Amino acid sequence: MKITIPFNKPCVTGKEHVNIARAIRNGQLSGNGFFTKKCEEWLESKLNCRRVLLTHSCTAALEMAAMILNIAPGDEVIMPSFTFVSTANAFALRGAKIIFVDIRPDTMNIDEKLIAQAITPRTKAIVVVHYGGVACEMDSIMRLARRHKIFVVEDAAQGLMAKYKEGYLGTIGHIGCYSFHETKNLTCGEGGALILNSPGFIQRAEIIREKGTDRTRFLRGQVDKYTWVGLGSSYIPAELNAAFLYAQLQGARKIYRQRMMIWNLYYRELQKLSEKCISLPHIPDRCLHSAHLFYIKTKDIEERSRLIDFLKKRGILSVFHYVPLHNSRSGMRYGKFSGKDLWTTRESERILRLPLFYGLAKKDALRIGRVIKDFYGA
Repeated sequence: MKITIPFNKPCVTGKEHVNIARAIRNGQLSGNGFFTKKCEEWLESKLNCRRVLLTHSCTAALEMAAMILNIAPGDEVIMPSFTFVSTANAFALRGAKIIFVDIRPDTMNIDEKLIAQAITPRTKAIVVVHYGGVACEMDSIMRLARRHKIFVVEDAAQGLMAKYKEGYLGTIGHIGCYSFHETKNLTCGEGGALILNSPGFIQRAEIIREKGTDRTRFLRGQVDKYTWVGLGSSYIPAELNAAFLYAQLQGARKIYRQRMMIWNLYYRELQKLSEKCISLPHIPDRCLHSAHLFYIKTKDIEERSRLIDFLKKRGILSVFHYVPLHNSRSGMRYGKFSGKDLWTTRESERILRLPLFYGLAKKDALRIGRVIKDFYGA
């Protein structure tokens, strides 16, 4: 059957073309122009953080984080295995050994109680991943990091607008990373942001993003010429991407409300099934999530495969998520699992993500709920 409800549609507010036209009229298409600065200012104001640098992807932001922290061969970096490959790649590229820690089955986030046993004298950083924009238990993680004098990087790719207590995700650790990929709540096709919460990192980050030069200081009039002063790469997004993104940031509240409406609708429609057939997402107290994704957990991988096929035959595209990194060939080469894999593999094989995007009609979300209930004979 033809797919009538896709898994995702990139968000478009309708104002993107106006900004892009203005960027063209401005005569600067390379990065760090008017719209780049407007996006950074918006994020700094919204997040109440020290400095935001727009990047061309969240992958780029993570790679910059690894360089800022001087990750080097012999270092160890702790993170969950249930994450996208970029989380590990950024640190493995600098020569670090990746130490994978099991997740909590309720939130799919790193189990904060298991981090301490993974710390060694070589541990340089903990990278937390806020799965689905639901916060990790940051208080205990930050206490642990302070005790051992190690850095915390927040992979908040899915977490814009989400909070842990009163702090926005990405602003609690030393460095935060966001994604504006087309699958994210707010998008510019490909894009990201680096959140700098320690003032000592700002100048180094600017140099790294400007290909290892002090060009940013030159543009501010702080030096009379710029030159190569350190290692770096080309991490600045094109001005056209920033122009697109700024329209999304201006519409962020409306986009968030619409996504949250669909998320809550799914939860209400499937709540009775959760009493006997499936599991639904868990949002801990003191957490405001981003409504980035909605998943259910089936009994096992076989049931999940049958449900995916059942939905597809009725025109609905659903997907599973990450294959745990520690089970991959590169995961075994560049990392190791600390302790036992009690939940990571098991829970990853149960997750099924439902369509959730800006513009998904309420009637379509209700239809998806009915089809799932039909599958379970409810």
